[in-house]
Amino acid sequence: MLVSMDDTDVVAVAVVSSRIEAELVAGLLRSSGIKVGVNADDAGAQDPALQLQGVQVLVAAEDAAEARRILAAR
Repeated sequence: MLVSMDDTDVVAVAVVSSRIEAELVAGLLRSSGIKVGVNADDAGAQDPALQLQGVQVLVAAEDAAEARRILAAR
C-alpha cells in the first residue's frame, strides 16, 4: 500500500489487530530513529470494534526496508 501525505510517500510496514499493538510496533521503530504513523479506523479510539481491516503502522517509503528489517529481527 502506498499513500501520499505532506508530499512524502508512506507505506504500511505492519498491519496488526489493535491500536495498542500498533503503538508498541511504532515505539520500537521510533526508538530506532524512524518516523512512524498509525492509521486506525476506530472512531478516534472510541470504538475498537471498527478495526475490521486492522491497524496500519506507516513509515516513509525510504524508511520501509529498514523498518521491515527491524521488525523481522524481533
